[in-house]
Amino acid sequence: MMTLENVSLLSLQTSYMRQDPTTVALCAALDEQFRQLGEDVKRVLIYARIGALDDALLDELAWSMHVDGYDAKAGIDEKRRMIKSSLRIHRYKGTVYAVEQVVADVFGEDAEVLEWFDYEGKPYHFKVNVYCKEHGASAADILRAERLILASKNLRSVLERIVLILFSKGTLQVNSAAIISEVTMILPLPQFGGGAVFCGGVISSELVQIEPLQTADK
Repeated sequence: MMTLENVSLLSLQTSYMRQDPTTVALCAALDEQFRQLGEDVKRVLIYARIGALDDALLDELAWSMHVDGYDAKAGIDEKRRMIKSSLRIHRYKGTVYAVEQVVADVFGEDAEVLEWFDYEGKPYHFKVNVYCKEHGASAADILRAERLILASKNLRSVLERIVLILFSKGTLQVNSAAIISEVTMILPLPQFGGGAVFCGGVISSELVQIEPLQTADK
């Protein structure tokens, strides 16, 4: 299928026109123009290409969309998250969902709002738990989250604190060893005509070393 990216005007001409030098030159010149037009059209699709935009274009897009609490100094991944979720935040502004979403955008982690009746706090106060499983949190991230929360919560509610719940990974090694021993006693044999009595004993021992069965992350 022919598109602007692989357009070939000469292939659309008749066999006679393909032999005309002027037609061949004109098609070659126009092909390049059409292909460039195809590249320019992609740039018009700004919102659909957030993942490919640079910082300058993201800042312009955030300004045009009135993204609350947008920080031009934030990382590019955070900027993209804030722009993508801005429409939902505007729709649910003043709700628990909006607060959880803006905090998740800042830290890139799951966030949970606990209202005062969930933890016996002061009336109309709330706190936010941030589950930092993959990323840490800087002082700048916390200040930015506070600013976004104030812009997204309802006027009545009061932010009490932001709680960072950090997760760490460790390596658990399991080792074991077993020692198996066996003692075999031979009882006296029956005597025949005053013959000798045979008796003896055998002691065998075996040490089994079991290597680590598995290594699990905790």
